[in-house]
Amino acid sequence: MPVYSEKVMEHFMNPRNVGEIEDADGIGEVGNPVCGDMMTFYIKVDDNHLSDVKFKTFGCGAAIAVSSIVSEMAMGNTLEEARKITPALVAEQLEGLPKNKYHCSNLGAQALNKAIDDYLKKQGKKVKSKRRGKNEKE
Repeated sequence: MPVYSEKVMEHFMNPRNVGEIEDADGIGEVGNPVCGDMMTFYIKVDDNHLSDVKFKTFGCGAAIAVSSIVSEMAMGNTLEEARKITPALVAEQLEGLPKNKYHCSNLGAQALNKAIDDYLKKQGKKVKSKRRGKNEKE
């Protein structure tokens, strides 16, 4: 059984910002079929800042903790600042994740980025793709 930090346990037992935003400005969904974790992030954007961030996660305790901390880290930030939330930063904020659960921190950052991409596309703005070989065009 993996050993989790107190911070991971706290966010798992008392996750922040759980839910759905009905009229979300952006929605990002990611999943890992290997472990079965699914995350959906919903964002509201006001004046280039994330005014609300909610998530729904189906997965293990680490996935729920990651979603919770990512939502807290992103809230109130500009879109550019929120894009700087990396898996390593997420794991650091959670005071570490077991090696076999580190992929969960990737999912949290990816879901948030997909929600931002979705918002930008809806605004008619170009999305800078981080995925090599896929140039997204409007």
